[in-house]
Amino acid sequence: MSRGKTIVAVKVIKGNIQKALSKFKKKVKDSEHLQEFRERREYVKPSVKKRRLKQVAIHNQNKETILDKIESGDTSVNKG
Repeated sequence: MSRGKTIVAVKVIKGNIQKALSKFKKKVKDSEHLQEFRERREYVKPSVKKRRLKQVAIHNQNKETILDKIESGDTSVNKG
């Protein structure tokens, strides 16, 4: 994992393992250790990362444009 992240640890208080487990799961989710692990399963070339980010940005921009048209009452459909 990254060097900046801390180790996730939870103390079991009064033998309550279920409570400790739920706290542990929440801490792991908040620390994003699992997300980083999933991302590192396979190598992704920088060009592929860049292409994916561009696709996501285009998708978000198109979605926002459509929502703006709906809000303004524009019913025309442009296919291109």
